[in-house]
This record gives sequence, C-alpha cells and structure tokens, in this order.
Amino acid sequence: MRILIVAVGRLKQGSERELAASYRKRVQSVGRACGLRDLEIIEIRESRAQDAERRRIEESIAVANVLPEGGIIVVLDEHGQSLDSAGFAGLLREWRDENRPAVCFILGGADGLASSLRERANVTLAFGAATWPHQLVRIMLLEQLYRAGTILTGHPYHRG
Repeated sequence: MRILIVAVGRLKQGSERELAASYRKRVQSVGRACGLRDLEIIEIRESRAQDAERRRIEESIAVANVLPEGGIIVVLDEHGQSLDSAGFAGLLREWRDENRPAVCFILGGADGLASSLRERANVTLAFGAATWPHQLVRIMLLEQLYRAGTILTGHPYHRG
C-alpha cells in the first residue's frame, strides 16, 4: 500500500527537515517488510490570498488535486480522534489487508482545510488536544508510521 503525505507548507532547511528525513528513511526501510511502500511527500504551496476562507479553499483544492483514486483519506486535525500506536498500526493493517491502493495523510495549513475536503476524510486523527506546528506534526506522523511498521513486523522498537 502506497503512503502519501500531503502537507500545506514546506519544511525549511534545518533540524526539523533532518529529523523528518531520518524518519522517512526508517519508514521506507521497515515498510518494505510489512506492505507499506512508496512513501511520498507532496508539499502544497501556501495560498497568498488575503482572506482566511479563500486560503482554505485554494489550499484544499490543491490538496484534492493530488489525491489518488480509491485511496483512504486521513485528515490530521486537533479535533480528530486520538489513537494509541497499536490502534494506528491496526488501521494501517486493515487498509493494507483490504488492498487499498493508498492511504493519504493530509496536513492542512495555518487556517485549516475547507469543510468540503474534511468531509471527504475516511478518518480524522489528532495527536492530542494541543495545537502543533505543521513541521512537528509531519515529524510525529513519520515517527508513528515508522512505529506502526515496527509493530506490524514485530520489531522491538515499540514496547508499549
């Protein structure tokens, strides 16, 4: 199953980018052993519109244009469902076993996503109730994808 992360905004040079690259490499390595393959990250340019609603719409249209047909859509949002790591791995296992072509994780911009895109989500997930910068959310998502892969392969990284 292909994994796609669609993020509004870019990771700039520095420690966050290096940490994200490290986890991405780990995900790709463990993913081959458990059917999670082709991790792709697509960065969507932030809208320059003056109005927040217009920015949400423009960014959401750009996100929707890159989503593959038949893929699971997961929106990361502070109001979403919180899962433990085993539950997250279980979702990935379920989708993989259903032969879904892809799972698409969407990280919106500072103004969030248009309701039309949020409504398309199969699942809305949160990494707790706090609001996190999109750079850190991307890193946390990559770490959870790696952790899920280790759970699915029985690797001792996850000891919870």
